[in-house]
Amino acid sequence: MSYLDTDRCRLYYEDSAEHDPSGFHKPAVLFVNGWAISCRYWRPLIEKLSQKYRCIVYDQSGTGRTVIRGYKPAFTIEGFASEAGRLIEYLGLDKTRNLHIVGHSMGGMVATELCLRYRDALLSASIVACGIFEETAFTSLGLFFLGGLIDVSMNFRNVFLVEPLRSMFIKRAATKEISRDYHDIIIEDFTQSDKEATNAVGKFSIDPEALRAYTRHVIQIPSPVLCCVGMADHTIPPEGTITLYERRLAETATPTKLAKFMDLGHLPMLEDTARFAGALEKHFEFAEQFYKKTP
Repeated sequence: MSYLDTDRCRLYYEDSAEHDPSGFHKPAVLFVNGWAISCRYWRPLIEKLSQKYRCIVYDQSGTGRTVIRGYKPAFTIEGFASEAGRLIEYLGLDKTRNLHIVGHSMGGMVATELCLRYRDALLSASIVACGIFEETAFTSLGLFFLGGLIDVSMNFRNVFLVEPLRSMFIKRAATKEISRDYHDIIIEDFTQSDKEATNAVGKFSIDPEALRAYTRHVIQIPSPVLCCVGMADHTIPPEGTITLYERRLAETATPTKLAKFMDLGHLPMLEDTARFAGALEKHFEFAEQFYKKTP
């Protein structure tokens, strides 16, 4: 558990190699969080992966233990990528091709930006529950109403501290049962996140221009990409991730794979940690072999 001072924030991060020095010689995995949540929800997954991988998590500005008092960070995809990039460089992960990047939900947009900035260090990208949709009048209207819903949820988010709204909030995120500890973490993170940051992230996640740029950038990632989706996701329609996968598959020759979890929702890392970890490991191993064949 450490802090890194940057021009945006005092960034909280955890590096599994701090507790196990052998981790410095393992391939590294950087996990990029979703909307209004701290890095704590990755812990069960890290327990599964840290035998083989150096696992790095952090709290984005506006969430968890990262400090933004006294700073004026820009709450944009580029801004969030810059703070993560500072961590990548500080840990020396930009020096060799030894880095896997995993982005969940909104974090998929930030992870994609990182993949392009650090393409020479990148082994693979994994995008979890962060899709795109064909632009129609219907989807535009849906995004408009979702923007309004974000405003309402942020203004009245403390209602999710009490039942039955508390349980409804969790069931929307996780289709399968997750431990009570992570119920508490998810609710605590959402209700205590910085309001300005959380609003900004919610808005750029559904901004049409940002989504168009995201689509282009995913296609441009030069390393193998895994698109992961829980087909029972009630937070973000799973069809969007499948569309993203199909677009990349059609427009680039670089390997692209799809992992579908038919019975899981928006939080596969908590709903079925072992199965999700297995899909990531398989992808990481494939990417490492890919670069051995094509350095």
